[in-house]
Amino acid sequence: MSAVEKAAQPANIPAIGEAYGGGFVTGIARDQDTGARHLWITAGAEHELQGRWGEYGVKIEGVDSFTNSRANTEAMAASGSELAKQVLALEIDGFTDWAIPARDVQELQYRHFKPTTEENWAGRRDGDNPHSEPVGLLYSEEDPKQTAHEAFQAGGPEAFRDTWYWSSSQRSAYHAFGMYFGDGSQGYGDKSGELRVRPVRSELIQ
Repeated sequence: MSAVEKAAQPANIPAIGEAYGGGFVTGIARDQDTGARHLWITAGAEHELQGRWGEYGVKIEGVDSFTNSRANTEAMAASGSELAKQVLALEIDGFTDWAIPARDVQELQYRHFKPTTEENWAGRRDGDNPHSEPVGLLYSEEDPKQTAHEAFQAGGPEAFRDTWYWSSSQRSAYHAFGMYFGDGSQGYGDKSGELRVRPVRSELIQ
């Protein structure tokens, strides 16, 4: 585990990368509205899904959070998103509270599970994450480095693919936020586009 990962893990919290809660420990983020601390868990690669975020040109209420993945996903499903419905229907090791990661939760996935040794995209606000513990800073070309967790390294059984993944955070009626796991670029795409999703769930930290 890296020094940054150690700093992110208070006592008695499972280590980042550890198999736990139906997936793998991904990090800690605070809810942007309540400040509640959540331990985030990423599902294994076999549970990835792919599909459209939603209907292009339709603004959905209740999907603007950068931290509340579950509320975003439930609102997406209520609006008719088949991708969100598939994620909500998942049951992994008895856990049924899976969601499409909100933008700042998705950033933790890249920060701790970056698959490649390629330079990071470092031209905008990529990596800025005020809700994570520790707070996420702007990426440099060298930081974050390739994950130390071998299963998540390129070619490993749990590795993210060199492509774009949806978050559940809406940008506008036409676009939703996503992330490119080849270089950590955080951007947005046309809601009607077919992108991948790696589900997450969380547990409240007392």
